[in-house]
Amino acid sequence: MTQSPEYALSISHGEGSHAKDFDWMDKNVPCRTACPAGTDIPGYLEAIFQGNPEEAYRINLRDNVFPAVLGRTCTRPCEPACRHGREGLGEPVAICFAKRSADDFSTRTEPVLLEKLFPDSDKRVAVIGGGAAGLTVARELALWGHRVEVYEQHSEPGGLMAQGIPEFRLPRDVVRREVKQILALGIEVHCNRSINADALAGLQNDFDAVVLAAGTHEPRWTDCPGTDLPQVQHGLEFLKSVNAGARPGLGKQVVVIGGGFTAVDCARMARRLGSESVTMVYRRSKQEMYIGHHELHQFGIEGVEAEFLAAPIEFLADDSGKLRAVRFVKTQLVESKEGRARPEPIPGSEFELPADSVLLGTGQQSATWWKDIDGLFVAGDAQTGPGSLIDAIGHGKKIARAVDRALMGRDRFEEVVIVEDAPTTGRIREMDALPRLHMPEIASKSRGDTDEVESGLSPTDAKTEASRCYLCHYKFEIDNELCIYCDRCLKVTPVEGCIVKVSDLIYDPQDRISGYIASTSTRNYNRLHLDQDACIRCGACVEVCPVECITLQKVTRETRPR
Repeated sequence: MTQSPEYALSISHGEGSHAKDFDWMDKNVPCRTACPAGTDIPGYLEAIFQGNPEEAYRINLRDNVFPAVLGRTCTRPCEPACRHGREGLGEPVAICFAKRSADDFSTRTEPVLLEKLFPDSDKRVAVIGGGAAGLTVARELALWGHRVEVYEQHSEPGGLMAQGIPEFRLPRDVVRREVKQILALGIEVHCNRSINADALAGLQNDFDAVVLAAGTHEPRWTDCPGTDLPQVQHGLEFLKSVNAGARPGLGKQVVVIGGGFTAVDCARMARRLGSESVTMVYRRSKQEMYIGHHELHQFGIEGVEAEFLAAPIEFLADDSGKLRAVRFVKTQLVESKEGRARPEPIPGSEFELPADSVLLGTGQQSATWWKDIDGLFVAGDAQTGPGSLIDAIGHGKKIARAVDRALMGRDRFEEVVIVEDAPTTGRIREMDALPRLHMPEIASKSRGDTDEVESGLSPTDAKTEASRCYLCHYKFEIDNELCIYCDRCLKVTPVEGCIVKVSDLIYDPQDRISGYIASTSTRNYNRLHLDQDACIRCGACVEVCPVECITLQKVTRETRPR
């Protein structure tokens, strides 16, 4: 460290790589920490706020690869972590909506290509699977100077972005545009190429590294009697067929089983295909659904019913062998030894729902034939199990780093925290009271099979929503050598405990500030401490300080070539 441990960072200006610097970023920019891809969220929200969507798009492109896709489909792990959503502070910033606006209002017409970070390495990498994880790996390695070829079993790359997610959530032109942007870096794609063990062995002979990113495309079936009835389909296969242009007749009454994205997409698509009654049944509670509640609210608009805490036990056929109903049992959540609530059946609570078709949103799994093959890198859902697009992208970035280390014999990147003085955040206190904006949607009567439901924020609304961000990558800090202890800052604090009188600070073995001892009288009042975690970056303390002892700096984290 180049300054006293009583300060939040190891350095006053410039670049730092001390444990306390990274710890500050992790704790004080919680949205970025929660993002599996490590997206510089306050950085791009600030760019939108300042009216620069192109810069916001490039920040997203650098970090999460598919800005326009994620602006429509991300599971938003950043939003529950948003400081603005803490108790008494309002609702989280609509981060995902703002991300989409960075694409919606960009004036570019050509693909956005990031600059390559290293010269050609003469190394060749094969990537099996052209979905989110595989394309992320391919893009990163191409930017780092490697020659990459992608082997995709379908007719076009994109994975579940192209084959699984309905167009009413994700228009195909958006997917194709951002995939094309990646391939423009010189990546070669071989479509309609399924890879088996023999083909994989050939790739390992021909390439310096092989990455398997084939996703989880094998359906997971329930073991209930009657699953073999022709009217019982797996939801993922149903969605793939519909996205390929099929329009199957499901009958008047459809039951969808599951509580994830596949189940929800199946239910909404079934209504679009003309089914009069669609009911989604989930064995857990609404709170345990993997999807965001912003997806579930569409049920009420589109006429889908939801039944929670119920599990299927049998698919029932009529005398002709055709599905007529599903028998369920009600469940209750019981805490397991591992501390996770699991659904258990309630004896005597069985009931039936009539059904002409059943769609199973019961998950999918990866193939297993490759798991004993040595020297294979595995990325995304194939390694981690079914997850979200942002999870697959984040894991793909990690695997790309591992591949690069193996090819080059060293880690060619370094992590630094950059600290620079800032005159102002550009925010005013009134922005904190702005309500969270809601995404405009087309009317329910206008929702066809492929019509995108969410229509996007207006330019004014996008800037307004972005202005709600506290910009937590800015750091306010008190210099106690200059402080005259007039206590004016204490009188304007908007959050209890954001500035406190302390007798001492508490440090961990790595000199990180882990707490403080509050002063109890004037005798042990030794300093004013600005609690970085409680600070909402309002700047009120700076405005009232008569001696300008409170500094403002912008702090960013960067991964860059060594």
